[in-house]
Amino acid sequence: MKIFGFLLSAFVLISLTTGCSELSGLDEDNSFLNTATSGNFSKIFDISNDNSGNVKITPLGDGFTSAVINFGHGTGPTASATVVPGGSATHAYPEGSYTVAIDFYDITGGKKTETYPLQVTYRAPENLIVNISGETQVKAEALYAKSFLVFYGDVANEVGTPLAVGQTAPPHTYPATGGPFVLRVEALSGGAAKTSFSKTLFSFPIDFENANVEYFFGTFGGGQQFATVDNPDKSGLNTSAKVGKFTRGWEFWSGTYSPMNIPINLAYGKKVKVLAYNPDPAMIGKSLNVELEASIPGGASPNGVGVLKVPLTKSGEWEELVFDFSQISAIPANTKFAQLVLRFSDDVDGADGIGKVVYVDNFRLTN
Repeated sequence: MKIFGFLLSAFVLISLTTGCSELSGLDEDNSFLNTATSGNFSKIFDISNDNSGNVKITPLGDGFTSAVINFGHGTGPTASATVVPGGSATHAYPEGSYTVAIDFYDITGGKKTETYPLQVTYRAPENLIVNISGETQVKAEALYAKSFLVFYGDVANEVGTPLAVGQTAPPHTYPATGGPFVLRVEALSGGAAKTSFSKTLFSFPIDFENANVEYFFGTFGGGQQFATVDNPDKSGLNTSAKVGKFTRGWEFWSGTYSPMNIPINLAYGKKVKVLAYNPDPAMIGKSLNVELEASIPGGASPNGVGVLKVPLTKSGEWEELVFDFSQISAIPANTKFAQLVLRFSDDVDGADGIGKVVYVDNFRLTN
């Protein structure tokens, strides 16, 4: 018991002695904080190249505990962001020049502000593709495009029609005269850069003379051919340089089809007139077909209704054939057709026409 009492007394004495002094490092002297340093401040701008305008900003430096990034764009809560060391913030900028200010705070609450210039430039859209369907309905797509403008080319000082990404423009009706019309589409980056597309539209009149027009006559049926060639006889009704050459295929139903960028509008005329040249006297009496398909509005006149046949009456000289669609009562008034079809000598015994040629030119719509 005497030993236990002695040990207890010694423990109390030691406790009282140490309690009268401060433990090393836990005194009230905070002067070392005044000598804490921070610096080497900088930034990293990670600027996107997809025309989103997104810029990732990462503050860099020694000894800071937080940073407030003032983007130099926007208002309210969206105009700035607070990050910790190693952190970053992303902000979407319109194209332009900006000053980004970063407030660096150290452990004492001290602040140092650094400013950095930022230039955001959008890239021009790439791989612009324009599709035209129906009554000149336009749809466009392009990499890095924010939106599009469509210029139909039928009015002076035209203001472009806005077109959103993924959107198809409503139908556009062209006037009866004034063509050929040049359609232009601009893909907009959201900044100054843009990419343009232009196309001279394929429609009546068709004269094979405009180098900017793609005179498309697709073929169907074995052996069927069509080509733009030199005029075989520049005299009489037709002295033009270029004409179309129709070579009939092996099947009596063979022919050509031509989707029209601007539909054939029967409100502007009911008669299709065509110049034709038959080099073979044996083909006098054989008929050229003009068929109107792909009616607008859809289904107004089913394919096979707008079909007329007019026989050739001459050989060795140009003649005018007239296809009067007003005589087909099944075609509703003011119907438009987006496709022209030609056939030649498509009688049941049409084998006589295999490989035979007829030249055509100057398709036009009249009353």
